[in-house]
Amino acid sequence: MKPIWLVDDDPSIRFVLEKALARENLPTRSFTHPREVLDALADVTAGDPARQGPQVLVSDIRMPGGSGLQLLEKVRELQPGLPVIIMTAYSDLDSAVSAFQRGAFEYLPKPFDLPKAVELIRRAVEESQREEVTEERQAETPEMLGQAPAMQDVFRAIGRLSQSQVTVLITGESGSGKELVARALHKHSPVADGPFVAINTAAIPKDLLESELFGHERGAFTGAQTQRRGRFEQAEGGTLFLDEIGDMPFDLQTRLLRVLSDGQFYRVGGHAAVKSHVRVIAATHQNLEQRVKEGGFREDLFHRLNVIRLRLPALRERHADVPMLTRHFLQQSARQLGVEPKRIADVALARLEQFAFPGNVRQLENICHWLTVMAPAQVISLQDLPPEVLEAPLVPVAAAAPAAAPVPTHEPALAVPVALAPVAAPAAAVPADWQPAGVSPVVPYAAPAAAVPVGAGADRYDASGAGLASIAPAALAPQAPAAVLGWEHSLESDAQKLLASGQPDVWDALTRRFESRLIRTALAATHGRRMEAAQRLGIGRNTITRKIQELGLDAPDEG
Repeated sequence: MKPIWLVDDDPSIRFVLEKALARENLPTRSFTHPREVLDALADVTAGDPARQGPQVLVSDIRMPGGSGLQLLEKVRELQPGLPVIIMTAYSDLDSAVSAFQRGAFEYLPKPFDLPKAVELIRRAVEESQREEVTEERQAETPEMLGQAPAMQDVFRAIGRLSQSQVTVLITGESGSGKELVARALHKHSPVADGPFVAINTAAIPKDLLESELFGHERGAFTGAQTQRRGRFEQAEGGTLFLDEIGDMPFDLQTRLLRVLSDGQFYRVGGHAAVKSHVRVIAATHQNLEQRVKEGGFREDLFHRLNVIRLRLPALRERHADVPMLTRHFLQQSARQLGVEPKRIADVALARLEQFAFPGNVRQLENICHWLTVMAPAQVISLQDLPPEVLEAPLVPVAAAAPAAAPVPTHEPALAVPVALAPVAAPAAAVPADWQPAGVSPVVPYAAPAAAVPVGAGADRYDASGAGLASIAPAALAPQAPAAVLGWEHSLESDAQKLLASGQPDVWDALTRRFESRLIRTALAATHGRRMEAAQRLGIGRNTITRKIQELGLDAPDEG
């Protein structure tokens, strides 16, 4: 591995960091002022171990012969992907802001806690190794993102409507992306060459909405100094998107119905009919049938608009799309702000997947913009998420689909040892599907009765896994559900089922499942800090690192 470059004019700081990093088997190279660093960077030679570039750069701000912030700017120009940690004993707002504006990985005020400093450097090393100067770039982004079954239905509907100009009514909660669907319908329609004009009927005052839709003649009312073309005329030969149609005033609903039925309209104050060749797409978050019953919406207009109804699912119904959308919005926010795109850790992404998103896709977009601005490091960790996400109750991903029937699972309700129960680990960090490749799912059957006392499972299953299948299947009888008896009993049931089915490598399969769940839970409880997770589990740092690699828990995010 490349060395960690330490830049500080204080020899005691360099000595302490060198010794601490050496204990972690992290090589170091020290410098006293920025000039030496720039000279060393100019002398870097690929393939020469003696002239390697840095894996991470840790620099003080105030040093004789140059500033750490100026060094940061020059290093970012030479090696854009290099994580740079800025240290200072003169911690103030200006220094922190300047450091992050120049692209610092993290800001470390002195005096610092040495274990936390080492952990921060290790995070930077992991990020550097994962990226290796390659940016996470997406290929050309499609106009709509979605892999969930509910979104696939929407895509199919758009495809079927691509040869038609029929009126479409899009329903869905606020923030779910109804205008985006309307634009896709327009783009893939026979009138794609025409204009796409959108208007939110709820955002325009009633007195102005009529003129906004149909235009007005000169002198039609006070202030009408010239003739004005309305949205219907502007959309001629194309598509007019009427958002929040449920909030349209009742008298304007009558005029809209007339336009849709006759294909012509009159400007406000006009006497000459204006022909209209416009495809109308309407959208609403309201229940229009209920609005019709209440007398707030014309029934004949409802039937005129409701030729084809397209329901857009809420984001909580398409949790599978959250990772893809999150990365897209992080990229988008970075482009808007002119900064480097941030990456999101797996544990943070898992927590987002189990957030209810009452504001749907729009809320996720806002969260990603907030993270781009507020997250201190280049990698977004669990603790960087906004409070409304961290404090919200978890929504099980498996239960997101409202019509889905409950599916039996081989996992017990308590999937980690009781000793870890007090740890405040969010369940979102642990994926529901933790079945390793090559192992067929196992549906639990009735737990043993008299042959196995309730507490016997704990005695029979020790840390080595001995005695997993010590009970003969013939001695089994129906009893309480396995979840009531604890995770050890469920483990015995799974083992018996696998052995009875002839499953090979039962030991390895169950051990991988147990270790994966245990390590993921510990990482969630420590917000991804491996050293702390290893300490809580009572294993060594090298052990947890090796296990993470063996179990595939450190696989990079798909970009």
